Amino acid sequence: MSTLDLRGLTPAPVTPFTRDGAVDYDAIQRLGSWLGSVDGVKGLVVLGHAGEGTFLTQDEQVRVIAAFKDSVDGRLPIIAGITGEGTAVSVEEARRAVDAGASAGLVYPSHGWLRFGYQDGAPQDRYKAIHEGSGLPLILFQYPDATKATYNLDTQLEIAAQPGVFATKNGVRNMRRWDREIPVLRRENPDLQILSCHDEYLLHTIFDVDGLLVGYGGLAPEPLVELIAAGKAKDYPAARAIHDRLLPVTANVYHRGSHMEGTVALKEGLVARGILEHATVRSPLLPLAEGAGAEIAAALQSAELTSVVAHA
Repeated sequence: MSTLDLRGLTPAPVTPFTRDGAVDYDAIQRLGSWLGSVDGVKGLVVLGHAGEGTFLTQDEQVRVIAAFKDSVDGRLPIIAGITGEGTAVSVEEARRAVDAGASAGLVYPSHGWLRFGYQDGAPQDRYKAIHEGSGLPLILFQYPDATKATYNLDTQLEIAAQPGVFATKNGVRNMRRWDREIPVLRRENPDLQILSCHDEYLLHTIFDVDGLLVGYGGLAPEPLVELIAAGKAKDYPAARAIHDRLLPVTANVYHRGSHMEGTVALKEGLVARGILEHATVRSPLLPLAEGAGAEIAAALQSAELTSVVAHA
């Protein structure tokens, strides 16, 4: 297994749609080529929450992976979200991702666990089956502490030690657990790449990680690359300055009633930055309230995140 180096920024971009709701592959080309041109971007994670991956058909999922790979001319790895409910279903999903050109997989918990919890050993079995069945290098995905799909420390340690697992995307959103568990994960698995996905708490986690794996990176990659550098240098004043500059954007994108609204807000932000023409989403997502696009555009302007040259 070749290990990917995601020690930097790994954006999780949105999936653009046409106004009539079809996947917009021309817009994927613009979005992916722009993100791929930003120095410090290490890969792209597609078909995640920000990418509305579970709202796509199997054929669309495959084509989206291939389209993002084409958009970066194969220069960056494309990591596919593996979201299937059953383990065997997820193995088939991972195999399709490999065929489409994915270099790794971000493994979501079985969604039934969100409500009912999981049996001891079931997450480990899920990762083992997906890796053995597809050959994909895998990223351990730690869900928020508020859900029943969050993994206790022993489960995280056992998954991290399995063949094929090379990184963890941690979004526990409980700083007590973060402070106690991240040092143990790093001590017990020194080669494990620690990636934060706390879009709304970046400053609070940036000094402990190797990089960021965030939807936010699909909208504001330039300052997030700077933030990672400040975190690795343990330069709190620089990191704080970036955090404060971004705070109006963070508030307009992620401090909403539902974290899922962040996907819609990211698309509104990409309209303001000149990458997307409109912010069409797929049900069950809905457009934001009237005026939200203008508010997001103003927040981006205040953070000096203006329009970029749309890539062909």
